[in-house]
Amino acid sequence: MRHVDTRHSDEPLTEPVFLILSSISTEPRHGYAIMQDVEAMTDGRVRLSTGTVYGALRRLLEAGLIRRFREHEPSRDRHTYEMTTAGRQVIVAELERMKSLTRIASRRLAEVHRPHTH
Repeated sequence: MRHVDTRHSDEPLTEPVFLILSSISTEPRHGYAIMQDVEAMTDGRVRLSTGTVYGALRRLLEAGLIRRFREHEPSRDRHTYEMTTAGRQVIVAELERMKSLTRIASRRLAEVHRPHTH
């Protein structure tokens, strides 16, 4: 299972990477805000560690799927992350892949509940 590797863009994203990209798809966020947003999005089911978030952010930066900039607030000087066009393309492709899998599984499960005709 890969985290982010642009050489194999057809492979699925891991859940943490998918959730991190989802978090910054609506607005730029710093690392701690991403952690809080992922926990809120998943109703507390997923709590990402600092190491997981910053490791994934580093790989996403290297892959060109996000960009980092420095936030200049009077009280803070922190890195904020936003999605690039390439990142948006990757998450859209991942959503389509998951929708396709869901349709396939739904059809199969519906077949199980249909009466068999002989």
